[in-house]
Amino acid sequence: MPALWSPTEKLLLASTSTTRLTLLVSAGLFVETQSPNVDERAIEQAAQSEKLDPPGLAARLAAEKALAVSLRHPERVVLGADQVLACGGKVFHKAEDREAAHRQLQALSGKSHSLHSAGAIAIGGKVVESFVATATLTMRPLTNDAIDLYLELAGPDVLHSVGIYQYEGFGVHLFESVEGDHSTILGLPLLPLLSALRRLGCLAL
Repeated sequence: MPALWSPTEKLLLASTSTTRLTLLVSAGLFVETQSPNVDERAIEQAAQSEKLDPPGLAARLAAEKALAVSLRHPERVVLGADQVLACGGKVFHKAEDREAAHRQLQALSGKSHSLHSAGAIAIGGKVVESFVATATLTMRPLTNDAIDLYLELAGPDVLHSVGIYQYEGFGVHLFESVEGDHSTILGLPLLPLLSALRRLGCLAL
């Protein structure tokens, strides 16, 4: 059977996200993962001094993750990824607990927000490709009871999601409309990634 992935070693994903790993494997890529172990809040603070907009922040976070792993494995093709949620000029983060998750869903209820998903490919300790895609999601007006029910149904895993929802699961019930590619919503825009990998000669197709 012909191989799609050209390099001798697997693509190294600088993330422990099972959603991103599933996206890559579903696209036929050979992947292994490694945590980048970066301080995301410190990176954000540095980005604020440079007045980076939300897409720029997503790109910076993805690049720093890719670089952190690439410096440990300079011979590998390393992919970093990150996602920034912005609504009304504010950047939202993952919630620390259920109460914080409830407050965040209240803030997003009945509004449109943007998900900026970025990827960066590093080889030899240098970023060689970078890309950002944006999706716009409009959330239904939600009552407190509806938010409580959603959080009960979805379980604690939603705390790992920047938007306190997992669109591929129960989170789809929260929305009125969505504009953007499905993979962008899930945190890794596949089409820009595949284009970048082709430019680097990593894909046979």
